[in-house]
Amino acid sequence: MKRLRPLPTVIVIRTCLPQRRSRDFRVVVLGSAGVGKSALVQRWVRGNFREAYLPTIEDTYRQALGCSHKAGALHITDTTGGRRYRGLQRLAIARGHAFILVYSITRKQTLEELKPLYELIRQLKGNNPQKCPVILVGNKCDESRREVSEKEGAAYACEWNCAFLETSAKMNINVQELFQLLINFEKKPAAAAAPAGAQPPQKKSQIPKTAEKLLGKCIVM
Repeated sequence: MKRLRPLPTVIVIRTCLPQRRSRDFRVVVLGSAGVGKSALVQRWVRGNFREAYLPTIEDTYRQALGCSHKAGALHITDTTGGRRYRGLQRLAIARGHAFILVYSITRKQTLEELKPLYELIRQLKGNNPQKCPVILVGNKCDESRREVSEKEGAAYACEWNCAFLETSAKMNINVQELFQLLINFEKKPAAAAAPAGAQPPQKKSQIPKTAEKLLGKCIVM
């Protein structure tokens, strides 16, 4: 009788690969054209800032996380700001685990244009901020010409029950803090949000004091 040979080790390794992919944590960046979505992502991933504006249809960045995290990598999907590609936005939201809604403090219209995107997120993902965190981001806070005050941005965050930060990709203000909030959520989702009126669970260094004061009773991730 012929003895069966054991299966090659490489086959066992290949069967494990799809399980590792499913553990990736997917962050989707949404907002109108020209608000600085790509600039924020590239500042965090590559550490640089590009002055020239180049419209994005959709880009995906993969950042490996340490072994202390449940996810193998952080996938960041930088979506288009144009209305021609709503199908791509919907697909990205359906696949996402967390969301960054970006507007420019110099254009109030870009903040108002986030409302249908926020409603689509809640329609597809539900209303539980612990399972599906959203961060509202007012970008270009280095600009002196404002149409949206910090207090007004925080008020929208309160209404939408999400976290809030003002950032500047150009000056590298609060960019690290923004993505660190999401990484901390992936690591400890149970402590990522708190009921209204509770004390924010993060260390003070992770959220700017001005935003912390303005948020008051809002949920903070």
